[in-house]
Amino acid sequence: MKLMMANIASCIFSLLFLLSLTLFFSPTLGRSINNNKKHVIGLFIFGDSFLDAGNNNYINTTPYDQANFFPYGQTYFNFPTGRFSDGRLISDFIAEYANLPLIPPFLQPGNYTQFYGGVNFASGGAGALVETFEGSVIPLKTQARDHFKKVATWLEHKLGSYEAKMLLSRGVYMFSIGTNDYLSPFLTQSDVLNSFSHSQYVDMVVGNITSIIKGIYKKGARKFVFMNLPPLGCLPGTRIIKSDGNGSCLQQLSSLAKLHNQALSLALFKLEKQLKGFKYSLYDFNADVTQMINHPFKYGLKEGKSACCGSGAFRGEYSCGGKRGNKHFELCDKPNEYLFWDSYHLTESAYKQLATRMWAYTTNSHFLGPYTISDFF
Repeated sequence: MKLMMANIASCIFSLLFLLSLTLFFSPTLGRSINNNKKHVIGLFIFGDSFLDAGNNNYINTTPYDQANFFPYGQTYFNFPTGRFSDGRLISDFIAEYANLPLIPPFLQPGNYTQFYGGVNFASGGAGALVETFEGSVIPLKTQARDHFKKVATWLEHKLGSYEAKMLLSRGVYMFSIGTNDYLSPFLTQSDVLNSFSHSQYVDMVVGNITSIIKGIYKKGARKFVFMNLPPLGCLPGTRIIKSDGNGSCLQQLSSLAKLHNQALSLALFKLEKQLKGFKYSLYDFNADVTQMINHPFKYGLKEGKSACCGSGAFRGEYSCGGKRGNKHFELCDKPNEYLFWDSYHLTESAYKQLATRMWAYTTNSHFLGPYTISDFF
């Protein structure tokens, strides 16, 4: 009887979860986009957990690569959506600023009617290298060459080849990718960094990103948005790796992020010269987050180093929600006063600030590329 009741409760929760997700994607805005699809500028999102709006809810993976449980989502949605935060992500705010509804995850059932306004392909844990957390995530290659290709084909079927290409060419293509390619060797005890020099490894990662960009460009994409990598060695979850007790940043990891960011900036500069009509906005996520870590009060925060949710030093143990091995975790009372939500991700409050500075130039904006995101809408 107890098992039967547990199964019934589980089914009810699942139905309520799916219903809640459906309600949060505005049908009114969806119909508006469908009626004006010849003029809409869609937002197509690729990458990792900084942008994943729930795709990992629908794949066979582990709790380490999912966020569909309490207390994730508590601040804005009041339920977990699969976003790795207490609320909305940078891409959600960008969509809002562009007068778009929340961009639906590609794998969410029944979202095809909203593809005109964009799609979110991002997957928590994904990397530019297929080998990164292989088997547990949707790598960038699959996001772009399989899932995006299916959307492009669907649009061609619905609109015709010319109109579909025009819609895709008007679209904005947003990327956050690379973090997990550098984190995974430290989190999985991989020896890959002993097989390649740091420069060689970075070249492989950025080379894969460049290849994906060219493939999407061939489908009609022209306007691209990139976030470079944050200071990876200064996340709560990486401060506790090989820690000597003083809580300092893991410099080897931050150095890899710096090499990657330099290589990405150069690669985008070259693509702008090589590809006709290619435009990009490159935001210095690294510089912005570093400032927020070191000077939280300047940004209206009280804590820049420790996470709101987790356990251990800096709440750096990835235990938020109690489903990742350690069932015990601590949760702060006011996430909006923290930069970090959990061991590796930021709070909604921080994401909103970052999105505002990414959208258009402000006093504290850190742009490396020639355009702001607002220039593309």
